[in-house]
Amino acid sequence: MLTIGRLAATAGVTVRTVRHYHHVGLLPEPERDASGYRRYSAQAAVDLIRIRTLADAGVPLARIDVLLHAQPTEFAAAVADIDAALQRKIDQLAESRRRIAELDSGERLVLPLEVVAILDRMRGLGISERRVRLERDAWILMQALDPQVMPQRIRDKNAGFDDPETTRLYLACDRSVDWDPHDPRLDRLIDDLDAWEIEHAGDGSRPGYLNLVSARISEASPAWQRIVGALVQRAERRRTAPLP
Repeated sequence: MLTIGRLAATAGVTVRTVRHYHHVGLLPEPERDASGYRRYSAQAAVDLIRIRTLADAGVPLARIDVLLHAQPTEFAAAVADIDAALQRKIDQLAESRRRIAELDSGERLVLPLEVVAILDRMRGLGISERRVRLERDAWILMQALDPQVMPQRIRDKNAGFDDPETTRLYLACDRSVDWDPHDPRLDRLIDDLDAWEIEHAGDGSRPGYLNLVSARISEASPAWQRIVGALVQRAERRRTAPLP
């Protein structure tokens, strides 16, 4: 006859586990002997080992009691059913891992695949991750505040990256992030960007959410702050200039 401690050690489980199996009805709890101890038989040890083996194999506790008393054919059918359930769970976990792997930058979680492709295209062109993140934030705001313009904006963005001059300006802005705000190269870059904006954006007016993005760009770099400030001033002068 075994004490509960010896029984647990024989099966390789804890005393707490044995008591849990008593509580859920998997293992009968013997009466106490004259000394006040519960004594377990060899059959209890065999049953506990079988319970532990089934539990370790992934069989839900709610189904173990049925399996312990099942006939061979019933046991085989139940095991096949449990195995199929485990395979479905494995497939679900594998799909979750695949989706998590795709969320490397968090972009696929909130943005359409067409926009993610644009961000990946920027990376392929050599644009820094800092600039890509700012671009991503602009798309997130656009999707939340002005979603109807998304399809046209996607087309325009891809067309822009098909244009060598647009790509050159993106790369030039990206490289200027660490320049001194008084670097004379910024003057040439501002002129080029202003000319591009006149050609592609008219008077420079823009939705409010893009002003938020511009503010974030300014915060990221003193050089970018000067670029954004200069372009905003020039656009404002054009907007308020009297007609000839």
